[in-house]
Amino acid sequence: MSLFRDDGVVLRTQKLGEADRIITILTRGHGRVRAVARGVRRTKSKFGARLEPFSHVDVQFFARGSELIGRGLPLCTQSETIAPYGGGIVTDYARYTAGTAMLETAERFTDHEGEPAVQQYLLLVGGLRTLARGEHAPSLILDAFLLRSLAVNGYAPSFEDCARCGMPGPNRFFSVAAGGVICGDCRVPGSVVPSAEAVALLSALLTGDWETADACEARHVREGSGLVSAYLHWHLERGLRSLRYVEK
Repeated sequence: MSLFRDDGVVLRTQKLGEADRIITILTRGHGRVRAVARGVRRTKSKFGARLEPFSHVDVQFFARGSELIGRGLPLCTQSETIAPYGGGIVTDYARYTAGTAMLETAERFTDHEGEPAVQQYLLLVGGLRTLARGEHAPSLILDAFLLRSLAVNGYAPSFEDCARCGMPGPNRFFSVAAGGVICGDCRVPGSVVPSAEAVALLSALLTGDWETADACEARHVREGSGLVSAYLHWHLERGLRSLRYVEK
């Protein structure tokens, strides 16, 4: 019998029995963890209110054996709120749908339970904080999060030099299969020719140039979102269910 303590973000919850829930949390030290939280669906449970999606919490787990991830699900026995990001997200449709897509993305990129994914965890915490504060348009925050999630998992797209031969940019063609922008000599079937403004926007979102991103026109934002969605779909091998509800 062992106790483990970690901080994490609640990704989703599932009903279990009459009063319990299975909580999926992306933690700093143990990666994605699924745990049983007993009694949290009871009306008088203060514990349950802290374990809602978008919540950044300090949690304690109780597991049988010396490892947190074992044969059975550990118990979530204690929780303290670090930051209730849900309060600034769930009351606004655009923020809520963008945030839901961020949670689903984080879960998809951490498909092996118990394996630390610190960069993905920090990226999610930062993204939810920015979204809850309303510092930028929700669609821009989401696209920035998706691009950076791809990057930290080894799928960073190129928006300047040719993704195949390295020819210095700007390059006019874009291919999700090739890994970003490509030159005319490396052009492959299925390549598209996005506007220079959309490519510049995606490069700004990836590098954190919010001044450029915030000044971008709505039509270029929509075009860029389409490229990000296609690129993410290619590398995840299937799309995100929550993306269809995101406002464009």
